[in-house]
Amino acid sequence: MSTLLVGSRKGLFVVRKSGGSWGLSAPHFPGEPVTQLLADRHDGAWYAALRLGHFGVKVKRSTDCGAQWDEVAAPAFPEKPTEGEWKDDATPWSVDLVWSLEAGPGRLWAGCIPAGLFTSDDKGASWKLVDSLWYRKERTEWFGGGYDHAGIDSIFVDPRDAAHVTLAISCGGVWQTMDGGATWANTSEGLDAGAYMPPERRYDGNIQDVHRLDMCAAVPDAMWIQHHGGIFRSTDGAKHWQAIPSPQPSGFGFAVVAHPTDPDRAWFAPAHSDQNRVPVDGRMVVTETRDGGKTFTTHAEGLPQSHAYHLVYRHGFACSADGKTLAMGSTTGGLWVSEDEGRSWQCVSRDLPPIAVVRFAG
Repeated sequence: MSTLLVGSRKGLFVVRKSGGSWGLSAPHFPGEPVTQLLADRHDGAWYAALRLGHFGVKVKRSTDCGAQWDEVAAPAFPEKPTEGEWKDDATPWSVDLVWSLEAGPGRLWAGCIPAGLFTSDDKGASWKLVDSLWYRKERTEWFGGGYDHAGIDSIFVDPRDAAHVTLAISCGGVWQTMDGGATWANTSEGLDAGAYMPPERRYDGNIQDVHRLDMCAAVPDAMWIQHHGGIFRSTDGAKHWQAIPSPQPSGFGFAVVAHPTDPDRAWFAPAHSDQNRVPVDGRMVVTETRDGGKTFTTHAEGLPQSHAYHLVYRHGFACSADGKTLAMGSTTGGLWVSEDEGRSWQCVSRDLPPIAVVRFAG
């Protein structure tokens, strides 16, 4: 039985396939915004991050596939210094939302807005700010790509070496650690911010707007980026990036899904442009490359093709571990599943709240 977790503005929905059809659960945390989800493949636990406004950020954990949820700790910054070089920091030292959540063996990683990175070695019972990234002077130049402040939208733990972690910041580029977070390097060479920055800063790695980064699980050196300025690919573990000619109908979007075993293959959910964040001509499509970005195929079967104004957020597109099933959720509450590797799609619901994140849990 396949299980899909869907985080929305008004709760978490569990979608399961039983027999030949996909069925929705009643919402967990009804009415509450869910910003990120994680199904930890190491121990089977589920995590949900909630953004509760006046009541702050909350994190819930389930060890029985959602039958019961327990509140665990939420990432939190220390008090902002009142003296020293950080006393005038323009970035607020309070977590607005948890934007990325990933697991390595024995450790959870959480990326937030503003762009603080946190780790937990006790299954979320406590969190520690990764000081080595937060206190870098480069952070003062990061800025929001849609939100008021920069945020960490992607985290990937290398399955070959848990001390090697790659993350993406909007807008702050790609950063990597090879020693579990003790030191960091910006590895954004080849990314191009010319779409929104003046010419003298278009290649500055510290202000690149990485909408989403994804990694081929079987070949971790193969990575894909959906950037504000188009699509990029790396085949050397994010040390260098190559621009991919924009496919039709558009190279702009927020989501990218790397195939879990084929490093040359990836899917995208294009929008018209930065200025017009809806599908081109009101036709919703998925684009796919199978040759490392040399060519693209457009898939539309089963997706709305008239007056469709859906946008797929950064985390609203996911692939199962075997690469056969895809799921996609939209800002207007549409949820679609493909069971033939993206060639055709079936609608699970068009009546959900705006969807922020979809993730497979088995």
